[in-house]
Amino acid sequence: MAAGKKRCTAVVLAAGSGRRMQSATAKQFMVLAGKPLIWYSLQAVEQSEIIDDCVLVTGEQDISFVWQEIIRKYGFEKVTDVIAGGSERYASVGNAMRYIAEGRQSFPNEDGYVFIHDGARPFLSEEILRNTYEAVRRYGACVAAVPSKDTVKIADGQGFAVSTPDRRLVWNIQTPQAFETKLITAAYAELERKMSGTDNGTPPHCDITVTDDASVVELFTDHKVKLAMGAYENIKITTPEDIRTAEGFLEMKQG
Repeated sequence: MAAGKKRCTAVVLAAGSGRRMQSATAKQFMVLAGKPLIWYSLQAVEQSEIIDDCVLVTGEQDISFVWQEIIRKYGFEKVTDVIAGGSERYASVGNAMRYIAEGRQSFPNEDGYVFIHDGARPFLSEEILRNTYEAVRRYGACVAAVPSKDTVKIADGQGFAVSTPDRRLVWNIQTPQAFETKLITAAYAELERKMSGTDNGTPPHCDITVTDDASVVELFTDHKVKLAMGAYENIKITTPEDIRTAEGFLEMKQG
């Protein structure tokens, strides 16, 4: 780590299933151009001049497999910790934030930055990491995003369009999402209290919906989240069609 640079920890999420991929294999372990899907994100982290260490979040049953067949096999030295995720994305991130907040990671990160990235986004690049790093240093919270190319409609509960936001103001949100360590760990701790009902004895809030980490910061702090330029190829692999798209991107890169 460069002198004067705050520690930057990547939290890579790889606890998903193959349900929407119509596969018995968890999507993060599916093969893309001869490598497990998760390899691409971890390789970007490994080669990055910005990221200092990585906490990999996976299914509890996959931890030993990940150590042997992913980390050791491919020589990912920056992956220092592998922990179990939860049944939902927010629970997986919550586990990682608690792990970091309690100082349990191999290289404690109390006053640095945390970069949370979906392992199913294989096209993480140093440029995206640089953009988010510069934004989080300046603003304390940011997300990789790209301006929407499409007109977006807001629908009512019956599926009818009710309004059309100005497309110039609409961005598609990606990962990584980067935050000051104390900000994001405190926000997730508050989410955990609300969801579990341990918030001053109040009943659990089952109606809280968070789809990304910025949502947690927006809900439980007054800190604004900056949009940092991502990349249109920074897609998330969710369906079989996405694998074919990713293969096309790789062919273009290699060509």
